[in-house]
Amino acid sequence: MRDSDAPAVVPTELTGEDLETWAGVATVLEWLPSALDAQLQRDAHLSHFEYGVLYALAKAPDRTLRMSVLAGYANSTLSRLSRAATRLESHGWLRRTPDPADGRYTLAALTDLGQAKVDDATPGHVQTVHRLVLDRLTERQTRQLREITQRILRAIREDEGWRPS
Repeated sequence: MRDSDAPAVVPTELTGEDLETWAGVATVLEWLPSALDAQLQRDAHLSHFEYGVLYALAKAPDRTLRMSVLAGYANSTLSRLSRAATRLESHGWLRRTPDPADGRYTLAALTDLGQAKVDDATPGHVQTVHRLVLDRLTERQTRQLREITQRILRAIREDEGWRPS
């Protein structure tokens, strides 16, 4: 969405400022997940994906969501989510049960042990997010980044995905 009245020309390659901008975004997309995973693995023995699953459940009503909803929030296939849920269940952090409202669905519920795991992992994760991203930006830049990511997310998918309540 460029600020111009000129007709849109579909570029065939990235050059100049567009290339520099995209190279920065692409590098962040590659490097940031690894940095978040490294901290969570070291300090909490969780992947960033697993932490996200537990965190979403911790913020859900009754700490429970349908697996299909959780997969949507995590931008995950049900198969990938199921493998992660199996690992999380093996530690007693998550419990899966049939949905009593509709047995075709499975509910994922955060256990008390799972809540304790989220509570334990969150401070280190928050410190890492601040160190790598938020503390590097001014308040104005943080607001701009939020607006930019929302525009990009809407271009990728119509639904909003997980949002803080």
